[in-house]
Amino acid sequence: MLQLHGHPFSSYCWKALIPLYANETPFEFVMMAGDRPLSEQFCGRVHAGGHIPVLVDGNSVVIEATSIVEHLAVHHPGPAPLIPTDPAQAVVARMIDRVFDNYVMGNMQRVVSAYFVNRDKPELGLRDEPDAAEVAGGKAKLLKAYAWLEQWLSEHDLPPHVSLVTCAAAPSLFYADWIERIPADHHRLTRLRAELLHLPPVRRCIEDARPYRPFFPLGAPDRD
Repeated sequence: MLQLHGHPFSSYCWKALIPLYANETPFEFVMMAGDRPLSEQFCGRVHAGGHIPVLVDGNSVVIEATSIVEHLAVHHPGPAPLIPTDPAQAVVARMIDRVFDNYVMGNMQRVVSAYFVNRDKPELGLRDEPDAAEVAGGKAKLLKAYAWLEQWLSEHDLPPHVSLVTCAAAPSLFYADWIERIPADHHRLTRLRAELLHLPPVRRCIEDARPYRPFFPLGAPDRD
C-alpha cells in the first residue's frame, strides 16, 4: 500500500492528499512526530530539503507535492483527471500549478515564517513580534498574485476538477485568504476559493486539519 508521510495541517500535504481522496486510492497516512525535529524523521532524511510530504510507493520514494500528483496520475489513475490528456492543456495546468505554488502558497508561507524565531527550524518557537518587513512583503506579493489570477481567470478556463490545478489552488487559497483576504472585487478568484472548499476531497482535508488550527501563528480566523 502507498504511504504518505506528512501532517494534516500542512498546505503541501493537502496538495498530495486531495488526489488520493479524489480517486479513492488506498494509502496509509504516516503522521510526522511532533516531539522531534523534522530533520530527524523519515521525511527529513529522504527529502532533498528535509520537507513534507513524501510518498512511498513500493521501492519508489517521491518528494515534492507536484511530483506526487504527477506520480499518482501515471501509476494510480482514477476518475479524477489529475493531468489533462491534451499536451497543450497539460502545459497550461502545470503553469498555473506553479503560479499557485510559488506566488500564492509561497508568499503565504513567507508571512507564516516571519513569525518563527528561525525560519529553518520552526520547532524552536515563535517571535514575540513577527518580522514586519517580511509580513508586509509577503502580503503585497499575495495581492499581486491575486490580481494576476483574477485577470487570467477572466480570459481562460481551468481544467475540470480534480486536476493538478485543484490540488495546488485549494490549499493555497484556503490559507492565503487567512493571511490577506482576497479583495472583494476579485469575484472570479473568490468564487473559485468557495468552489474548491466545497469539493469533498478538499472538505476532508479541512476537517482533518481543524484540530490543529490553534497552532496557526497568526491566529486562525473563525470561518471556513
